[in-house]
Amino acid sequence: MVLDFLTRSRRGAPARKASAAGKVVSIHGAGRAAWGPRDSASLVRAGFTGNPVGFRAVKLIAEAAAALPLVLQDDRRRYATHPLLDLVNSPNPGQGRAELFEALFGQLLLSGNAYVEAVGAEGLPGELHVLRSDRMSLIAGPDGWPVAYDYNVGGSKHRFHVTADHRPICHIRSFHPQDDHYGLSPLRAAASAVDVHNAASHWSKALLDNAARPSGAIVYRGSDGQAALSPDQYDRLISEMESYHQGARNAGRPMLLEGGLDWRPMGFSPSDMEFQKTKEAAAREIATAFGVPPMLLGIPGEAAYANYQEANRAFSRLTVLRLATRVTAALSAWLAMATGEEIELRPDLDQVPALAAERDAQWRRVVEADFLTSAEKRRLLGLPTGGEEDA
Repeated sequence: MVLDFLTRSRRGAPARKASAAGKVVSIHGAGRAAWGPRDSASLVRAGFTGNPVGFRAVKLIAEAAAALPLVLQDDRRRYATHPLLDLVNSPNPGQGRAELFEALFGQLLLSGNAYVEAVGAEGLPGELHVLRSDRMSLIAGPDGWPVAYDYNVGGSKHRFHVTADHRPICHIRSFHPQDDHYGLSPLRAAASAVDVHNAASHWSKALLDNAARPSGAIVYRGSDGQAALSPDQYDRLISEMESYHQGARNAGRPMLLEGGLDWRPMGFSPSDMEFQKTKEAAAREIATAFGVPPMLLGIPGEAAYANYQEANRAFSRLTVLRLATRVTAALSAWLAMATGEEIELRPDLDQVPALAAERDAQWRRVVEADFLTSAEKRRLLGLPTGGEEDA
């Protein structure tokens, strides 16, 4: 089914040794941009816990998707009560439905992978738990399909075996064009923009520590205009500058120059004046990678939407609803294997406030279509064709 390299075991890979010439190779990259690491843990630290734009984008999507009302139905009826609904509403003693789905969506957005554990040997699980993606590793079989999942915590490891009849792990992943087993996260696509935005914040902090003023130059000409400072004079000058004239606490302190020294202030260059625009552009790129309109995050710039309501409608339809629909479909298909029923868990579009106008228009068009049968109308509206509801 897949290429032969998928069948190679990762456990037998030889250990990599450090090269004696490895330190010399870095000289070739002098003068190039220094990007941050791209592993999942580093990306989460830089783009979520250490970046307000990434943090807010992930929280906005995860909380909105977790708050969507869900319905359970099959081809004939929509269920008001069902053991699967009870499990979803109360997945485990420590979490409710909103907390479980917020963690699930958050893991998928940050790492491109989300893992749900089913507690129970047979039938419908007794509990559902979201596992951390950075601790999970997939074990592929000879045919390339997963045969097990390893969950590593510290020095201990637990293996979840996957068989045709028993799948204790539901693995939901984003599309990745170059990986057969792991998904690609929006955070990785926005990694360069995250580095630029964080570097801009660090630069702003350094400028504030210097009393929000640009630096300058001390010029020494001497009596003949060609003299140079001795090493002792140079060290003394550096020490006095660091002690008495650098940092916010020394802001405004007058400088006493002697012995032919002259202070020449340096103003902001045109590139410095464009610095804030660069930071705002990086923030818009981060928001775009996650599918959040910059207007909803308070990012200034060109208005892609006429108003806030239109931006919120596009966010709900194009980002939140698509993500929630895909995740709930994967969960319901996974849980249906345990119950043996052909049931579907999906968001209730008629209870999403941002889509109320669109749903009203769709209902009106479908109801006025006299050439459609009742079953066809219900199918177009996402309702069971049987017209029954289990009370």
